[in-house]
Amino acid sequence: MKPLLLLFIISTFLSCGTEKSLQLPEIKHAKIIEVHDVSHAYLFYDETQPDSVELNRKNIISTTNWLINVDKRLTLGQAIPKITYLQDKKRNAKMHKNEAAKNYYTCNDTSIQNLGFLEFTDVVYEIVNIENDSTRIQTLKPEAYHLKMASYHAKSTLSIIIYNDKSIKIGNEIISIDKFQKKINALINKYNFIGFHLEFYFNKKMTFQNYISIKSELLKAKSDTISFDNNEFIY
Repeated sequence: MKPLLLLFIISTFLSCGTEKSLQLPEIKHAKIIEVHDVSHAYLFYDETQPDSVELNRKNIISTTNWLINVDKRLTLGQAIPKITYLQDKKRNAKMHKNEAAKNYYTCNDTSIQNLGFLEFTDVVYEIVNIENDSTRIQTLKPEAYHLKMASYHAKSTLSIIIYNDKSIKIGNEIISIDKFQKKINALINKYNFIGFHLEFYFNKKMTFQNYISIKSELLKAKSDTISFDNNEFIY
């Protein structure tokens, strides 16, 4: 899709004739800069709504690739329930289904001053309570990643808690996001493991802009030795 407008702000006219603006999240050096056969859904930041979010999906077609335009000011707590609703609609469609159709977040790629896209087709979001869920507390306690290193023949699962765009927690250590890949590689080398399968916990209070920035940074670490779980947990 060759964009004809919207670098920083999307403007769209709704059926009622009123115009709304949507601020796209920013990304740098997106791997995907063109998508064909698309339809759009919009998540507007709207302070007049009880949860400050308004979903417009009137023109979305189930057999196309979906471009989900999320206002960067929304928090994950506000946006994820709407996004999950859209995902379920597509996954549960019984007629006019296209298994090859994918889902993307639309972003403003500042490195090219044009649109970039981040695919999330297979991501499954789950809202969790990591303070009161005893099973999850066991999974996330500081020494957990040591306990999970039981086999030298398979990747070990490592849970990563992401507080914001500045700091993340791996085991008992809090590091900055830019040191993430170096830290994971160091752990692989230290324990002589085949690799890690990573599962991520995102703070529901972070903005969608922070989420996109973090995701684009984390994805740089993906490799033969580092894989990502499709489930993403929002706490």
